[in-house]
Amino acid sequence: MKQIYILVVTFLLTAGTFFAQTSPNQTTNTKEITLEEIWNGTFSAERMNSLNSMNGDFYAVLEYNSLTNSVSVDKYSYKTLEKVETIVNSNDLQDLHSFSSYSFNTDETKLILGTNFEKIYRHSYKGTFYAYDIASKKLTKIGDKIQEPVFSPDNKHVAYAKDNNIFIKNVASNNITQVTNDGKINEIINGITDWVYEEEFAFVRAFEWNKTGSHLAFLRFDETSVPTFSMDITGSELYPTQQVFKYPKAGEKNADVTLHMYTLSSKKIAEISLGDYEYIPRIKWSNDADVLVTTTLNRHQNNLKLHKVNTQNNTATLLLNEIDKAYVDITDNLTFLADNSFIWTSEKDGYNHIYHYDFSGKLINQITKGNWEVTNYYGFNESKKTIYYQSVENGSINRGVYSINLKGKKKELLSNASGQNTASFSTNLNYFINTYSSANTPPIYSLYTAKGKMLKVIKDNAKLKEKLAAYKMSPKEFSTININGNNLNMWMVKPLDFDENKKYPLLMFQYSGPGSQQVGNSWNGSNDYWHNMLAQKGIIVVCIDGRGTGFKGADFKKVTQKELGKYEVEDQIAAAKKLVERSYIDKNNVGIWGWSYGGFMSTNCILKGNDIFTTAIAVAPVTSWRFYDSVYTERYMQTPQENASGYDDNSPINYANKLQGKYLLVHGTGDDNVHVQNSYRMINSLIEANKQFDMFMVPDRTHSIYKGRNTRLNLYTKMTNFINNNLHNESNK
Repeated sequence: MKQIYILVVTFLLTAGTFFAQTSPNQTTNTKEITLEEIWNGTFSAERMNSLNSMNGDFYAVLEYNSLTNSVSVDKYSYKTLEKVETIVNSNDLQDLHSFSSYSFNTDETKLILGTNFEKIYRHSYKGTFYAYDIASKKLTKIGDKIQEPVFSPDNKHVAYAKDNNIFIKNVASNNITQVTNDGKINEIINGITDWVYEEEFAFVRAFEWNKTGSHLAFLRFDETSVPTFSMDITGSELYPTQQVFKYPKAGEKNADVTLHMYTLSSKKIAEISLGDYEYIPRIKWSNDADVLVTTTLNRHQNNLKLHKVNTQNNTATLLLNEIDKAYVDITDNLTFLADNSFIWTSEKDGYNHIYHYDFSGKLINQITKGNWEVTNYYGFNESKKTIYYQSVENGSINRGVYSINLKGKKKELLSNASGQNTASFSTNLNYFINTYSSANTPPIYSLYTAKGKMLKVIKDNAKLKEKLAAYKMSPKEFSTININGNNLNMWMVKPLDFDENKKYPLLMFQYSGPGSQQVGNSWNGSNDYWHNMLAQKGIIVVCIDGRGTGFKGADFKKVTQKELGKYEVEDQIAAAKKLVERSYIDKNNVGIWGWSYGGFMSTNCILKGNDIFTTAIAVAPVTSWRFYDSVYTERYMQTPQENASGYDDNSPINYANKLQGKYLLVHGTGDDNVHVQNSYRMINSLIEANKQFDMFMVPDRTHSIYKGRNTRLNLYTKMTNFINNNLHNESNK
């Protein structure tokens, strides 16, 4: 998702043309890919350890040493890539034999070390945490079964959450102050987000220190009136158990979320009034210790406001208001400069770009412009007045790293032009480690200066490249296909011994969700190896990003507003019908598969496209958006009460009678995201329509259907057998 040089291939996406990868060496590639190899790590690329940029030109890495049975935090130089020092080693700690996480305080004189983690939801954990003073080597326990501990900027306190309340520990005295007292499971949460915020706004810690450590801002979630969802857990005991949690489905009651300010000196909490809103998806302190900037959204998520909250009087004033006809995306790109002017990204001109505002909310200038998208904002170098970002300027399937000055001038490409380039910058933005890959080049990790000069290749995955040369693997052929008036990005994988005079079954793979992308010029994931395995068995595999997917502008992405599953399904059906016009594709053997949103799509396609699709697999599908969470669903659909037809006209539950082909439905019964209720309701509809189908319910597995011995191998064996039995062409046998 090697060689020490980079083969640069420019992909010009124009209708009716394609540019293939370099062909494999057909004299040596005789080995067949197996499912066991896909899922036992045979094809895993070598990756760098996760690094954290430090002050100056340094970074830290968590490293495990099997010889000494120890774990350490080691400091490295960006300039030389050499280890400078070991900051802490578990063998030197008397009361902590191992740890699996670490975080620095602001001036990097202390660490918080974490161990004994218990997973809660997708991003959240509770664990045992310790404070470590680097100079004195003193280790102090913070607490057990706590969440998200963080030092105050003045290093005097550690704030953390436990049992739905917020606590502050004095580092010097070890005295603990309980900031809130009303926390209660499934009722009140202080300082930690609820399920839907964690899943859809992608953050867990909902408390933040100001610049001086005098105030702690936090969110309070009152989910008392949020409907409760329960899941049966089969487990390994005599009796099953239940997981019960608050889950707001589309149109149902959300938690009441409020902003609060705790003042350490007075130990008082003030609730901050923010006017009319539904969500508070971000809080962030400005460079002024007395001013917090809070983001609010209305329930439709198309009216975003930034509020300046003053700690002196606990009042809020409007800083910025952005309104969109569909929705406004939430990002972490808000960046305050030295003068408290700020960087902001927005789609307001039709494409995602970078803007510069002063602290009164007045636009200074639009920094990036063009019919392309900024896909990542890396930061601003104050001394050089330079911004670093990633974009799709060289085609929507590629990613490049760029620099540009604050006035929007002197733009420079710092990375390869094609393929996928992702930068990890040093804190002072003088260096970055670039991760490059393409469809035919495994990840290459290289050290660059901020001016784009490559200094050293760190890892090149040459051994993986050499290993793969022995296997039968076909290249991806990138192209576009004109469907419903749009040139859609597409890749195709053919059998290595492809003969245009034969006919081959077609399997289409897609995800299709809003703003997503599956057709990208990047290295293989596990599904790519599986698709290649199927291709060598005589199946052509195709992936097409239809309307609603990302990186081609707001209009293309947001055309599906209030109609999830309409235009995306129309595009996949029309594409299938156009592809079978090719002489080498068997029109009587066309399949489609997908996971999650992709399973929603594949189910709809075999029903509404029953005149073209003969086979479908749906893994963990949404079958009615009425069953999914409020934040995600209403962003694109508004509520069921407002848009009943949008929900029901595109729900496969209502079209079960249209099933004519072969259908495999897969779901994990422990899926807390897309509940198995979706599949059970689909099964009921199919039974009522007297339709035969295959199903595979995987006990206790979550949305990824991954945990447990051989879980993925078993699943993909099931899907492979289903495809082999139902998607075949007798004339090619």
